[in-house]
Amino acid sequence: MLILTCPNCGLAADETELSPGGEAHLKRFGPGSEDSDFEGYLFHRANPKGVHFERWRHAYGCGKWFLAARDTATLEVFGTYPAQTTEPPAEIITRIRARHPDWSPT
Repeated sequence: MLILTCPNCGLAADETELSPGGEAHLKRFGPGSEDSDFEGYLFHRANPKGVHFERWRHAYGCGKWFLAARDTATLEVFGTYPAQTTEPPAEIITRIRARHPDWSPT
């Protein structure tokens, strides 16, 4: 079972208390953008096997959004951090590289 710690309220919650929000750190396109940009935002995602950065909402807790770094193949969680963060914190990158030395952010 996937268990994530909400960085907003500090509670460890299993996946039944959370709502997934898709891939993290995407540039969002909306009204007024080019059709191809909006299509890319909606439909073209990396969906890697391995290290992945995701958005989650603590639906049955504080209700706030946060980001998580985890391995999609093993469910290993490298850490969580606030949704307002524009890139993964250095300590999470260090944890990822400790387990996956050949990994590099794309």
